[in-house]
Amino acid sequence: MELSNLKFPPSAKLAFTLLSLTLIVIALYVGQNILIPLLLSFLFAILLRPVVIFLNKRLRLPHVIAVLFSVALFVIFIAAIVMFISWQVSEITDDWKKIKHNISIHSEHIQHWVKQKYNVSYNKQQSYIHQIADDTLHGDTELMGNTISSFTDTLLKIILIPIYTFLILLYRNLFIKFLSKIVRQKNEQTLMDILMNIKTVVQSYIVGLLIETGIVAVLTTSGLMLLGLQYAVLLGVITAILNLIPYIGILVACLITILGTLVNSTEVSSILGVIILSMIVQFIDNNILVPRVVGNKVRINALVSIVGVIIGGTIAGIAGMFLAIPLIAILKVIFDRIDSLAPWGFLMGDDLPKTYDWHKLKLPDYSQGNSGDTWPGQIGNDTGVSNTSHTGSNPQ
Repeated sequence: MELSNLKFPPSAKLAFTLLSLTLIVIALYVGQNILIPLLLSFLFAILLRPVVIFLNKRLRLPHVIAVLFSVALFVIFIAAIVMFISWQVSEITDDWKKIKHNISIHSEHIQHWVKQKYNVSYNKQQSYIHQIADDTLHGDTELMGNTISSFTDTLLKIILIPIYTFLILLYRNLFIKFLSKIVRQKNEQTLMDILMNIKTVVQSYIVGLLIETGIVAVLTTSGLMLLGLQYAVLLGVITAILNLIPYIGILVACLITILGTLVNSTEVSSILGVIILSMIVQFIDNNILVPRVVGNKVRINALVSIVGVIIGGTIAGIAGMFLAIPLIAILKVIFDRIDSLAPWGFLMGDDLPKTYDWHKLKLPDYSQGNSGDTWPGQIGNDTGVSNTSHTGSNPQ
């Protein structure tokens, strides 16, 4: 009997699936220095593929030249953003004395509040601060070594990513033929379907992220200008870029923007204004931009997204957080197309029921399809809803 014809019990299939996912996570952690640049290059290659096709088909450029030109444009675009941020940061350093002065004023206010609230004297507070500073400076040698090593690794990855992207685009057809050779002929159509859906999902997701990033940058910059903050454009761009990191990036961006207010003012009202602005932009982003621009590209539920981002950050830091959602989307596409893994694809999906009207507001009807209220075969018997099977959502 062939191994492919063996029948395994559901418990064994569950164990094999969990073991496979665990091995994937371990492989990503152990080989992150090799795999993370490759995965980033894979996403960028999918994003640049339409540009290559346009240059190749419309402008009649040879494939190699079209790929090289596309990657060069991408590198120039990223370099322009980095140069703009560096130029703005260099201007902020000119105001460092003013920033230190404003920080000292805020520090005095905080120390006064601590003394009034917790009856801790100024001398004790200063001793705590000096102790923390001494502990930090004690590990300066190790910190400097780690910083240099991290900078070297980052520089190497930055150099490798455009090279990997170029080669992935150049040998795209070779990779597709390789995959078709390692699957059975009867499964080739399923493979092509998976590859096409991965391309569509990832490409649409990244384009949606770029649109969302631009809108967040404009909204944040406009709000900071209305508040009268200096370097509003820089802070708006930084906020938009950090917003690419789901759930966590916006918090870091808010802290950076609060520090940016110290250039202008020592008033607490300015900090409150920044916090309120961040909340408004985040509300618009979560309730309007993400559902309309990004949400319809990748149908993944919030729980899986948050857990994925945390795991990605634990494995590979910021790059892992950025890669988490696209990789989960790719796994969902694969799971949805393989019968034995389809339940896992359904678990990762965002299969929310239809909305219902309540005082002219449209709210999700969580009572429908809730396994805690109904059992398979009973849907519709108690709620009046037709007996519809939800086997999974198709990738967008």
